[in-house]
Parts: sequence; C-alpha cells; structure tokens
Amino acid sequence: MPALGRAAVSAPGPAAPRPFGAPAPAPAPAGEPGAGRRPSRRRLLFALAGVAALTVAPAGGTRAAAATPVPRGPEAPDAASRVDALLARLTLDEKTALLHGGADPDGLGQAGHVPGVPRLGVPALRLADGPAGVRVRKAATALPAPVMLAAAFDPGLARAYGRVIGREGRALGQDVLLSPMVNLIRTPYAGRNFETFSEDPLLSADLVAEEVRGIQAEGLIATVKHLALNNQERDRTTVDVRADARTLHETELRGFEAAVAAGAGAVMAAYNKVDGVHATESRALLTDVLRGRWGFEGWVMSDWDAVHSTGPALTAGCDMEMPAGVHYGAALSRAVRDGLVDEGAVDTAVRRILSVRARFGLLDASAARPVRDPAAGARLAYRVATAGATLLRNERGTLPLTGPAARSIAVVGPTGAVPFVSGGGSAHVVPDAAVSPLDALRARAGAGATVTYALGEDLYGKPLPATGARLEPAFPSGDIGVAAGATWSYEGNLTTTADDDWSFFVHYGGGRRPTVTLDGAELFPVREGVAEYFAGGLVARSADGLDLRRADRRLTAGTHRITVTAHGDAVGLRFRLRAADGTTRAADLAEAVATARAAHSVVLFAYEDATEGRDRTRLALPGGQESLIAAVTAANPRTTVVLNTSSAVTMPWLDATGAVLQMYYPGQEGGPATAAVLFGDADPGGRLTQTFPRSDDAHPTAGDPRRYPGQDGVEEYDEGVHVGHRWYDAQDVAPLFPFGHGLSYTTFAYEDLRVVPAAGGAGLHVTFTVANTGTRAGVEVAQVYAGPSPDLAALGVDQPRRILAGYRRLELAPGERRRVTVPVAARTLSSWDPARDGWVLGTGRREIRVGSSSRALLLRAEARVGA
Repeated sequence: MPALGRAAVSAPGPAAPRPFGAPAPAPAPAGEPGAGRRPSRRRLLFALAGVAALTVAPAGGTRAAAATPVPRGPEAPDAASRVDALLARLTLDEKTALLHGGADPDGLGQAGHVPGVPRLGVPALRLADGPAGVRVRKAATALPAPVMLAAAFDPGLARAYGRVIGREGRALGQDVLLSPMVNLIRTPYAGRNFETFSEDPLLSADLVAEEVRGIQAEGLIATVKHLALNNQERDRTTVDVRADARTLHETELRGFEAAVAAGAGAVMAAYNKVDGVHATESRALLTDVLRGRWGFEGWVMSDWDAVHSTGPALTAGCDMEMPAGVHYGAALSRAVRDGLVDEGAVDTAVRRILSVRARFGLLDASAARPVRDPAAGARLAYRVATAGATLLRNERGTLPLTGPAARSIAVVGPTGAVPFVSGGGSAHVVPDAAVSPLDALRARAGAGATVTYALGEDLYGKPLPATGARLEPAFPSGDIGVAAGATWSYEGNLTTTADDDWSFFVHYGGGRRPTVTLDGAELFPVREGVAEYFAGGLVARSADGLDLRRADRRLTAGTHRITVTAHGDAVGLRFRLRAADGTTRAADLAEAVATARAAHSVVLFAYEDATEGRDRTRLALPGGQESLIAAVTAANPRTTVVLNTSSAVTMPWLDATGAVLQMYYPGQEGGPATAAVLFGDADPGGRLTQTFPRSDDAHPTAGDPRRYPGQDGVEEYDEGVHVGHRWYDAQDVAPLFPFGHGLSYTTFAYEDLRVVPAAGGAGLHVTFTVANTGTRAGVEVAQVYAGPSPDLAALGVDQPRRILAGYRRLELAPGERRRVTVPVAARTLSSWDPARDGWVLGTGRREIRVGSSSRALLLRAEARVGA
C-alpha cells in the first residue's frame, strides 16, 4: 500500500500486489487502533478494501489560505499520554457509556448528548445538527443551504461558511457538528439535495474539505456524513444499495476521502445497507477504506438509530451509537462480560473518541468558548446568498430592475411575504431575524416606487366562513385559546355544493395538536418518526410562528361531519382551523393577475418545501403554482420567477417568463440578497451544481425502479460512473439547464487556450484568458472539462465523455481581461481499477474543453497525459 498522503496513480502496467477483494493489512493487537478487524465477509462488488490514500488540493477552485491546523495524533504526545491514562482508569461500564448518547440534563435542544465521567473530570459531549447553521433551541445564524454555497464554486467561501458555523457551535455550547453532508446529488427527487453540495465528485470534494477546515479551525468537531450512498430519503433505513468498485471510488467516496484528508474529526455511518451489509456494520467501509486506506484518525458514529447489532457494528468500526444505547451501553458491557465481544474492541473505540476530544481540547470542562457574533454571521449569510444566486434565464432585459421596471413592481407568491429561510428536518435553523423579500424590495425600491403584493398561492388557509361551503354551527374565525387543564370541542356540518379539492390547516402552539376528524377520519394523524418531527422548513410553521399541519382531501358535493377536540394539558393551547377550496383559490389567482397587470414588472416567488425523511414524488412545483405562473405571465410578460426550491424543478411555463432566478433556501439574509440581485446591486454569481432535467422522464434515475427508489429492497447504481451531467452526455439527453449554467448581467469572452503537462507529466496546467466584454462588473465561473483517455479506452474501461477537471470563479470589471491557470490534478485524470485495487492514470492524448457550463464549451485543445 502506498504511503498515506501520497498520490497512488500510475500508467497501465503490472498489477498491484494486492488482488481485487483482498483483505486489509493484518489486524493490530487488541486494544490498539485497528483492533478487531477480520477479512471481508465475501468478495464485495466494490473492492472497498483497497482505496489508496491521496491528498488532493482543491483542483481549479479558489485556493484559500491555509487555516491553522488543530494538533492531531503524533503532534500531540501529551494528549496521547493523557488518553492512555484515562483509558486505564475507566471501568468497563464507564467505557461503554462513552460509546452512546443519553439525555441532556441541561436541555440545550441539540440532536445528541454523551454524558461524561465526572469522577475522572471528563465532561459531557454535545452534538448539534447542521448543515446550514447550528440547530439548537436558541437562535443562530441561518446560513443559505449548502447547495447554494456550492453554487458559488468557491472553496474559499466554503471555508468562511465553516468558520461561522464553528464559532457559533462553540458559542452555543456545542462540541460536535453533525455536518457537512457530502453525499452526491444522484436523483432530483431526494429530499435532502439542498443539504449537500453537488452531483459532481470533484466540486463536492473541494467544498467539503474547505468547510471541514473552517469548522474545525474554530474548535468544533466536524462530522462528515453519511458514509455511504445515502442519496435518497425513501426507504433510507432499509434499502440495500449496490454500486461497483469504480462507481464508488470515482463518485460517492471522493468527497469523504477529501474530508478525511482535511482532518475531519468524525464520520457518520449511513442508515442504508451497502452491498447487503448495514453501513454501520460494514468493515469494508469503516475499517478497510476509512482507516486502513485513508488513514482516518477520528471516530465513527451511527446515524440516529442506525445501529442494528452490538458486536458486529462495534468490531466493524462503528464506535458510537446515537442517540441512545440500545445495542451499546449496558448491552455492550454484558457482551464483553459474556465473552462475546473482546474488551479490546471497546478500548479501541473509546481511545478514538477520547483522542479526538483531546485534539480539540474537549477533555476539560473549563475549555474556553467564544461569544456569538451575529453581525458577522449575517454578513457571511448575505455574501453566500448573493454569491450563490443563479440566474437561469433573462430575456428582453428583464433583469436587473431599472428605470420604470424598478418603480412599479408587483410581488406575487407566499415566499415573497414570508422569508423561506431553510429547508426542513435537521437542517432547519431558527435565525435571530429574517426580512421578507417583499420588505427588502420595498426598502430597495425607495419612497418613489410602488411595490404591491398578492398572495397567489395560499400556504396557510382562510377562516372556514370564507370558503365556498356552509359550516353550521359557525366556527370561530380567530384564534382559540384553551386554558391549562381545560378541553374545547366542536361538532358541525360542512355542506359543499360541488365536488372540489380541499386543503385543511391546523395552526397550534403551546400544547399538543388538536384532534380534527372529517367524516370520522382523523385529518392530522400523528406520523411516525422523522415524518412527524421533520415536517418541512416552510409549511410546517405559520407566519406567526405556530406549528402547522396540512391535509388535502377531495370532497364530493354534500354534507360532511367535522369534529375538533383540543386539550389545554399543563401549559394551555392556542390554535386555529383554516381551509382552502376552489373558491378561495380562484379569488387568490384573480387578485394575483390583477396585481400583475397593474404593475410594470412582476417578481413571482415560487417554492418547493423539502425536508429530511421525505423524497419528492415529482419535479413540478407543488400545488397550483404552475397555473399561477401561467396566468401571471399571460397578464404581464415582464415577470421574473424567483425559485425557492431545494433542487431541480420542471418548467413548462419557462418560455412565457422574462427571467428565472434560482435562490434555493437562502438563509436569514435571503430577502436583502434577493433584492440586491434583482436590482443589479450584486451580479448573480451562482452556477448550477446539478443538472435540471426537462421532465420526470429524462434524468439519470428515471424509468427504472432498480435505480430509484429500488426494487425488492435493492437499489442498483447501474449508471456507474456516469453520475449527474456525465449521464446526460453519455445518453445524449438535452437538459433543461446544464451543470455549471448561470447567467451574468454582463458578457464574457474566452481566448487563447494553452495546456501543458504539470511537473512529472501526470497532471496538467490549463491556461486561458477570460475577458469581460460588457459594461458592468460581473462574475464568471470558468470551467475546465477533460475527455476520456484513449489508453484506458483501449483496455475497455468505461469512461465519461467528459469530466469536470477544474474551475475558477472570477470577478471582472468592465473591459477587464485576466489570464487564468487552472491546475488539473493527476487524481482527476485517473480511473479506479478494481483489478489493481487502486488508481490508474488515464494516459494518452486527452481533449481539454473550457467554457461556462458543461454544454457551453468555447475553447478546445489536446494534451498528452503521462509519458
């Protein structure tokens, strides 16, 4: 095995000494790191045992200044001695208690808590959700979603993003951040696409490495997740994911390896199975690759409730069970005493955890904590939101808003008036404050402008008397208060005159949710697990902060029985019942059309509310938004659609719009940032990190249930290395918008491409000129793509038609020309060879293309790679 930290790439030649599927090096003695290993259970499809360690600098991205590294391993001998001394004094029960979570007596609202060992002065450990800020009970800086950060194509900005989170996590009493997420965007349906970075392995690897460095530079332990292949929420706890060796190493694993090289303190094992084995029990993943090949020195924790065994999980390399000790803790102590698990495996796991804590100064209860700096967090949130704002379309000079367009504006859509800060689930962060886009647009437009508003699409419902039905007896229109210990009830008849689609909403705060039945069936039943806890980032909460649940029903003409029972319990309850039907929707649509027609320009906000625990079922905007956009654009073609969506959406309405601006989930400063981009105070600096398909039938996971969501419990990644934009190229499928796409308010020209070998001939240096040919300052993301190796093709290696090989984010003044050199690493030009159990350099003459997206490649050259 090559020395850790050195490149392991070579031209085709004699096979490496370790064959495909061979086990990792011999296990260390019990009680030492690596103890408890055993040969793989069977010849795994992906040959995980042999990935070579390779440290790669961000290829082609903005190179950030190196952060001061946190001491690790051999650099901190005193810490190692202290860990050894602690381990020697811990009892078996104390050791196993450090390997699982428990209740937090202080209740800070974080995701996990590991009690300490008071008699030895070991403090508790607190673990908070991310990834777009610190999710605790107190307010924190709500940053834009990671997918919006990624759209900036700026590793330096990712480090700054991480530093804000790191400081806030420490200030808010936390020690570990359960982030960043680096799983690739594989299917546009995945509910957590907004929490991760990209469909591209290189871009994801660059960004996760820099974010980890930023987080940990502030003393907070980063946990990269979810190892591995957790690319969907549907059936995530049971699905068995199958991917071959090349697919894993060249796509999904690259980001995890980069995070390890950046010094990540912890890794989270995924819910799903990988090649028939639960990820938390995969020795191939957690021991052979993560530790044996990549040299990981931190600890592995499970995703919440993802451990299914005691001995197999622990000895495979899963050190910590979260959030409680069902299989570890007392069960683990019994297994050791009964001779079923070697205590040396326990010692190994405890040593890993204590060593990371020592590295970060978290073995002392008196460890200093910084003070929050909300102003600095807000500045960074605004910077990321403008840098990641992605202009997809801009026809007829619709944007930026200037002249008459800036003085008469109609704002339409619920997320125009209610800030859509973050997605749902563990990523949801409650900010100190957030200004709505409507308020920000009014402030930016100034006193001489007219900015009107229409709801368009109702998220929260109307009082029941406002619908097109009769309800007897009348239901209160305002809020209903139920005192502590009291009960409030209602029974009535809802009489409808026509068949119609209805939506019912219950808003509540204080005590438990009221019970509402329609024709004897519960409208808002308690859902299991995360489906109840993670209900969404937008529609799970009303505009005034009450919890919100929605139920859609088709009602036939006639009379329907409604009952409501509300209990005040110990704290009292405030609630209201609302509804929407064809009558209210028609009124909302008519108001939006009239408002749009009366204004010079329209900014229509559209949304899609994604959350952990739930995948999307289609790519269209939810509800009646497509009809709303069609009606508004027909009334006023000078309409800009602002998308607050997690991932790709289909756009049958696209050609009728003037402009489309993708703002994702833009964080607490999303309102001001959106206004700045619309008015041209900031150039839209983002580019797509995921391909937008034209339809539900034209993307990499469409048409075959084996690919998504899986068939008979098994999901096949049979697209292989052709992930994301590579699939569209391989299949000759035209996307709606390609990977890397994004427009500026100025224009750019590319000239004079030169490609020369790097020192040693393994990598390349790609040099070209980019010129701002317009009259405004602007942002361009120059992208370098490499074609396949003819030498590997001759050996029958399946290669993408082209891969992203590097990039550079540029800010250019009007008329400015800049000569740019983008390095392309040998690793990027290599393919994984299962037979050699390592990377093989793709030699020969390779095509190099440069341009502004994967489908807008303006310059071409050829270069020889290797001897």
